[in-house]
Amino acid sequence: MRVVIFGATGMVGKGVLLECLDDPRVDRVLLVSRQPVDVTHPKIEEVLHQDFFDFAGLQPRFTTLDACFFCLGVSSVGLTESDYHHLTYDLTLAAATALAAATGGRLTFCYVSGEGTDSTERGRMAWARIKGKTENALLRMPFKAAFMLRPGYIQPLRGIRSKTRWYQAMYAVISPLYPVLRRIAPRHVTTTVNIGRAMIRLAAEGSAQTILTSADINRLAPPSAPVVFG
Repeated sequence: MRVVIFGATGMVGKGVLLECLDDPRVDRVLLVSRQPVDVTHPKIEEVLHQDFFDFAGLQPRFTTLDACFFCLGVSSVGLTESDYHHLTYDLTLAAATALAAATGGRLTFCYVSGEGTDSTERGRMAWARIKGKTENALLRMPFKAAFMLRPGYIQPLRGIRSKTRWYQAMYAVISPLYPVLRRIAPRHVTTTVNIGRAMIRLAAEGSAQTILTSADINRLAPPSAPVVFG
């Protein structure tokens, strides 16, 4: 498979990237980022792109892709509803529209959403409504398949660290307690490793289920050797 990752400089996106590099089903990984990714590998083709609301110039690079793993996202904390809408719905749909046009219905689109997303688009929480609106729009687009991943707590593994200082401080506290958290709330926690492996499996095999919780993500991820906590 030839895949594109948006957000590979972030915690989740880097986790997905590392799984792609290790998986023999993935032949090529196109990275679309504003800044260089600190990973080198023969599979990687990197494109630095600054305007994430206009991808028309990149469409020739998209034509041979089989899957998109969309891992870009921002916290709603400190943002107005209109700003969050712009950085979530508008940005995601800009990329998805360019990919759909370039691939002609051959692409599988995997989107990292979040637990609590509101598919009705009418709930009290603005971020949940906007995430739901984004998911609904993606599910209507002319892709081969589209999958919405709704993780709860995500544990970074393989030495990955969050670029957001207060997030990383939280992970430093929670990481030693993660095995306990996994036992007491297994349906609400997952890892960067499992998200990456679940996405690859969805792209390679498909699924009748289009919205996936942490429990679904963990079920799709195959077992592996022990990994190192970040």
